Amino acid sequence: MEPDKIILQIQDKKTQEIEFVQLHNIKDLNHAIREGLMKDIVNMSEILMDKRIDAIANEIIERPNVKVILVAGPSSSGKTTFAKRLSLHLMANGLKPYPISLDDYFVDRIRTPRDESGDYDYESIYAVDLELLQNHINKLLHGEEIELPRYDFPTGTSQLSGRKLRMDDDMILLFEGIHALNLELTAQIPEENKFRIYASVLAPIRVDEEKLLSRTDSRLIRRILRDYRYRGASAQATISRWPSVRRGEDKWVFPFQKYANVEFNSVQIYEMAVLRNKVLPILSEITLDMPEYEVSDRLRRLLLMFTPIEDMTLTPPTSLLREFMGGSSFKY
Repeated sequence: MEPDKIILQIQDKKTQEIEFVQLHNIKDLNHAIREGLMKDIVNMSEILMDKRIDAIANEIIERPNVKVILVAGPSSSGKTTFAKRLSLHLMANGLKPYPISLDDYFVDRIRTPRDESGDYDYESIYAVDLELLQNHINKLLHGEEIELPRYDFPTGTSQLSGRKLRMDDDMILLFEGIHALNLELTAQIPEENKFRIYASVLAPIRVDEEKLLSRTDSRLIRRILRDYRYRGASAQATISRWPSVRRGEDKWVFPFQKYANVEFNSVQIYEMAVLRNKVLPILSEITLDMPEYEVSDRLRRLLLMFTPIEDMTLTPPTSLLREFMGGSSFKY
């Protein structure tokens, strides 16, 4: 399944003729940008994404027994912003989505599994207190009150947060995290009460008529920018960690994609044109003598294929891309 294509119109000022352009590949996108259609490209892409989110919200609303929404996806798939935008759509239809972080259900560090290197494996589902999580969900579904936990990362301990929660008829729980679709996470919760969503990044656009843009490279470009802006990580560090991230996804994310009720494509057809000039300077910090140079050079050459969209204000503050480039109106 490919992402939505965008059809734009270009008006020839000399002949007053209008040409309708369908964006199939990078060449089409670059042409439309050079013709001054950046605003239309961004707006139409955002509208198409909003339609996809609205369709998912409507599917949830049509299932009155659903009380638990589970959102999963690989790294930099935009699942966090998607969950926030989905919440707005649900609220507009009278529901009260309540987000709960799976990170707060981590077990104490001393109980955390270790990987092959002997390091704490926070990617493992057994880093989550499955018994406590399912006990809390079951209590909430039966009208009981719980006190939510809070995981203290500095001390590596699970603590009581002081936040009490009891569900009412309009409330719906929303969990977002890499393990959300793992059947073991909610094995004790009735299937009729759950709705699973897989956030993916399909190929955003074709390089040419034959070749699709790599979805893995698209996610890596997003992550390089996010890690640099918000986690103080260099492009070298992010690229160095990427093989480990991919191994974790192969083990803990991709096998459970098949259990999703729906799949959400988080791609924006214009995103590489917007991210281009933000990511290129970060990649330039990787020099020829570094082992990450080959990957960085491939990403650099890919980004250079796009005509840049220079005006960052064209990307709205609710855009999923703001999760990576900054300036979002959502709190993360």
